[in-house]
Amino acid sequence: MTTHATPSAPADGVAPFLGVALRGRCPRCGRGPLFAGLLDVAPACTACGLDLSAQDAGDGPAVAAIFLLGALTVIGAFLVEFRLEPPFWVHLVLWPVLLLPGAVLTMRIAKAALIWAQWRHRSGAAG
Repeated sequence: MTTHATPSAPADGVAPFLGVALRGRCPRCGRGPLFAGLLDVAPACTACGLDLSAQDAGDGPAVAAIFLLGALTVIGAFLVEFRLEPPFWVHLVLWPVLLLPGAVLTMRIAKAALIWAQWRHRSGAAG
């Protein structure tokens, strides 16, 4: 397998962490999309051909979303309740609207970051 050096990827074949995590890009070249859907990892990079089918982040992204968003939601709910004292239906509308996209975004970033770390350290079947 050859390593493709591009302006966004160093010669060692590992794309920059932030580009992979925040933009959901290939951990090797940093150009092709990492995801084929909302949270599904693509079978292969469309830019460099890296086989991504063996990449698995496990439960880490879900745990990150639960801990991060759970804490922020509890703090936010207390602040909204005790400062604004809205009717209960406001909580029923507000929190799902904020949590659902937040959970997907958090899991995408965490999943991309964990896959980057696996690729960077050549762990598992991907190395």
